[in-house]
Amino acid sequence: MRKRTRISVMGVIGLSMVLVMSFAGLNARQDTGVAIDNDDIGGVVTSERGPEAGVWVIAETTDLSTKFIRTVVTDEAGRYLLPDLPPVYYRVWVRGYGLVDSPKVITTPGKNLDLTAVVAPNQQAAAEYYPANYWLSLLEPPAKSNFPGTGASGNGYPTMLKNQGAWVGFMKQTGSCVQCHQLGNKATREFHPNMPEFESSVEAWDYRVQAGLSGAFMSSRFGPLGRQHSLKIFADWTDRIAAGEVPPAPPRPEGIERNVVTTQWEVADPHFFVHDEIATDRRNPTVNANGPIYAVQELSGDHLVILDPVNHTTRKVHLPPNDPDKPFSWSQDMPNPSPYWGEEVIWQPKVVPHNPMLDAQGRVWITAQGGCKMYDPSDEKVYHLDGCELTHHLMIDDNDVIWGDSGGAGYFDIKKWEATGDDKAAGGRITYVLDTNSNGKRDEPPVGVNDPIDPTKDKAIQNGGYDIIPNPVDGSVWVSVTSVPGSIIRVDPKTELSEIYEPPYMNPNDEREGYLPHGIDVDRKTGIIYTGLNSGHLASFDRRKCKAPLTGPHATGQHCPEGWTLVKTPGPNMKGSDANGDGHYSNWNDWFNTSGLGENTPFVTGTNSDSLAALVDGKWVVMRVPYPMGFFPRGLDGRIDDPNGGWKGRAVWSTHAEQATWHQEGGKAERPKIIKFQVRPNPLAK
Repeated sequence: MRKRTRISVMGVIGLSMVLVMSFAGLNARQDTGVAIDNDDIGGVVTSERGPEAGVWVIAETTDLSTKFIRTVVTDEAGRYLLPDLPPVYYRVWVRGYGLVDSPKVITTPGKNLDLTAVVAPNQQAAAEYYPANYWLSLLEPPAKSNFPGTGASGNGYPTMLKNQGAWVGFMKQTGSCVQCHQLGNKATREFHPNMPEFESSVEAWDYRVQAGLSGAFMSSRFGPLGRQHSLKIFADWTDRIAAGEVPPAPPRPEGIERNVVTTQWEVADPHFFVHDEIATDRRNPTVNANGPIYAVQELSGDHLVILDPVNHTTRKVHLPPNDPDKPFSWSQDMPNPSPYWGEEVIWQPKVVPHNPMLDAQGRVWITAQGGCKMYDPSDEKVYHLDGCELTHHLMIDDNDVIWGDSGGAGYFDIKKWEATGDDKAAGGRITYVLDTNSNGKRDEPPVGVNDPIDPTKDKAIQNGGYDIIPNPVDGSVWVSVTSVPGSIIRVDPKTELSEIYEPPYMNPNDEREGYLPHGIDVDRKTGIIYTGLNSGHLASFDRRKCKAPLTGPHATGQHCPEGWTLVKTPGPNMKGSDANGDGHYSNWNDWFNTSGLGENTPFVTGTNSDSLAALVDGKWVVMRVPYPMGFFPRGLDGRIDDPNGGWKGRAVWSTHAEQATWHQEGGKAERPKIIKFQVRPNPLAK
């Protein structure tokens, strides 16, 4: 654990006296109109313009075992209340759109503290606090007239790029830029001072995408985008920003958004990458109430990270490889040194844990290379299960069967394993086969994946998927396929037959353009499927609305556009594009109202916008993390600690899960974070 600088009492007294004398915002009056308890800090935020509504007040401390940050939003009169703070010293300041950060005031809970916000002197200064997606909106993708691409001997764009959306989708998420880090944050819209000097920004970009441990991977992603054209597009983007171009200003939090309280705890180490977390059993949100939050380090290290949010402590549990002699699972070569880490090899994983999930007993199931691992808190041991060959994201159905991708819909029957002790017999997989002859049963062998359809036989389709969700309404299992246009696949475990549905894309009967699903979830009451599309939509799919046959030779993806509903997600579009600048790594439905926004409320991650967004009564509620900038959510989870505890008894949890952790505000000094979101009834609720 890295050494932390603590604030001495005498140092605080001396510094506070200086701040009292020099900073007009520190007001000792007790008549702010904000009632507080001994563990609260409250007051009014004003600027030269008067009360500042919809700005954030941030309290940060390093006086606990791990860094702790709590953030709230001011109401219409500029009032704020930071509730339930541990009894230590805090740095408190104001951040908001149209402002620059106010001076940090050191104080303790139990005090009223009025703060003076600082109006930004110009647009450029104000824009430094805008989320990455606003900056990415300044990027201008290739014109629609360039597509379909005609290849290296034609216009330089690959023939696989059928339209502009394919370029945008690949750039965002199909194993490319926003898959791993934000695009548009300060680390990417500017060149790092440690980079060499180049005659042009095109050369600088060519160097940049080959830097660090991900350099070979990043460079390979530019080929499918049309390398030379795309380098020029990114160079033009950063050149215009360097010349002073700024994006439109984001709206300040309004309505319910002002009731959001976020709390952050640092975990792991500065160069580690924490992928996902889990707080409870998805099927019962009271499991593990008030207990630890579990997260996994993926490419960067083989550990389960454990946060105790009650005592503000964190620790790691090593996940040993099944084969100690297994080589590292990440290339140790880098074409160019990292501007942050030089040639230091910071990632040496063998297990590559990806996603954790809790079962009804509070055991943690973890995807890993070579078979699942299970951590049992009762004996604090890690168990390896060869028969649980599941990758990517896990989900447990109502019959205690774990589902995940494994070159098909993989499964592991927990009850069978517990009864027999035979983990290999408990696992299996269902490959994806369409019922193209419509006889209602799976016929072997099916037509191959790359072979044309034969209406007298069944048809195998691709077996690669990403996210997975069992549908409790009808027992089916749904998988997201991350490509352009991408698809969602329905698997019937009883017949082992599949159906495939693509979002409306280049469909002559539908003018909508939706593409690239990544996450997937379900409304627990209706069975409607939800997926976040990187075309800039939250999509829902209702199979009951389909008019065409669901099986047969024509049921190949675009046969049910009427089943899809596409809702545009918040944020500006990129120049000349119908797609916004955000990325949606995952989505999640709040089955049990753990957020306080209502049962089955659909959420989508604002992976490129520092936020979670919930669709409430047809309107977006954006839950922003303003500090440190760079919040990169992948998955999220909700837990109820106290069913009778009101807003304090429930919360949504996520992680700062950027692969390049050092890209967040604060740079190399910052560590991954586990983040708690709560929605109180009003901005001053205690």
